[in-house]
Amino acid sequence: MLETLVFDTGPNPGTTLIVLHGLGADGHDFVPICEELDLTSLGAVRFIFPHAPERPVTINGGYVMRAWYDILGTDLVRREDEAGLRESQAAIAALVDAERARGVAANRIVLMGFSQGCAMALMTALRYPERLAGAVGLSGYLPLAASTAAERAPANADLPIFMAHGTQDGVVVPARGTASRDALQALGHAVEWHDYPMAHSVCLEEIRNLNAWLLKQLG
Repeated sequence: MLETLVFDTGPNPGTTLIVLHGLGADGHDFVPICEELDLTSLGAVRFIFPHAPERPVTINGGYVMRAWYDILGTDLVRREDEAGLRESQAAIAALVDAERARGVAANRIVLMGFSQGCAMALMTALRYPERLAGAVGLSGYLPLAASTAAERAPANADLPIFMAHGTQDGVVVPARGTASRDALQALGHAVEWHDYPMAHSVCLEEIRNLNAWLLKQLG
């Protein structure tokens, strides 16, 4: 099981957000951003912030850092670390399983991630066998896109998705985000899309839009 930080906003949470960090960060990275969310109308909420495993990252000269999968080069489509992606998918799905075992219904669980975490949130949510509440992808893209239609779980075939991207993102270029949005919409997903005049980061307006979407999906 992945190492995690866990924060409950009250006793016996009935809703869980699993929040996945980006390359080289750790579970602490998104704690301050999630503290900006106001989900009090949903009752007690559990936030789970997993730490990705440490692994050598090829594009960074083999330097060992926390990463959900290896980045083999700048071409994020033709050179994907499928083995690493699938290994992390299984580990994140196990966190969902554990929440369900603790009494949180699958349809009260949201997978959310930034950059590499976005890739893992989208990949895992679409393939999870029980209906989830939704997926959130920030400043990232859909990995293994060509196999998504064949591997997508019927329960999540119309999963609602929130996606946001910076128009000045030089790490995951905006075109990767819009291509992923278009692919998901073509598969029939209701994707709420936002872009903002920012780089590879998060902004206050984005948090507000995400807050409203979460309340809509979970309220």
